[in-house]
Order: sequence, then C-alpha cells, then structure tokens
Amino acid sequence: MLAIVAAVVFGLALLLDLADYSSEILNLQWLTVLGLLVLALHLAGVGSNFNWRDRGSYSRRRR
Repeated sequence: MLAIVAAVVFGLALLLDLADYSSEILNLQWLTVLGLLVLALHLAGVGSNFNWRDRGSYSRRRR
C-alpha cells in the first residue's frame, strides 16, 4: 500500500515538473522527499501484516 502512495507522490511531482508549476506550499523538492520517505517506510516493512511477537511460536509449532 505504501509503495502505491509513493508512486502517486512521484507521479504528482513529475506532472508538476512537466507543467512548470511552482508554489510556496507544494514544491518538487518537498514531494520528492515525501515520496522517498514513504518508499523507505514500505521497504522497512511498515504496514505489513507480520506479527513479530508470534514469530518464535510459529517456528516452534512447525517442527
């Protein structure tokens, strides 16, 4: 889900760059940093449905 959000943010930054849009609130550097932050959170596993507390009990039950 976070990868999709990052793709949308990068796409919006690209469209604004192609349209030569400039604003005080919404600039390309801010959108790029936001996209990289969301992508880093996705790669770190934030938002995944993995329960770290049950990891040890799962490997014990499997044996």
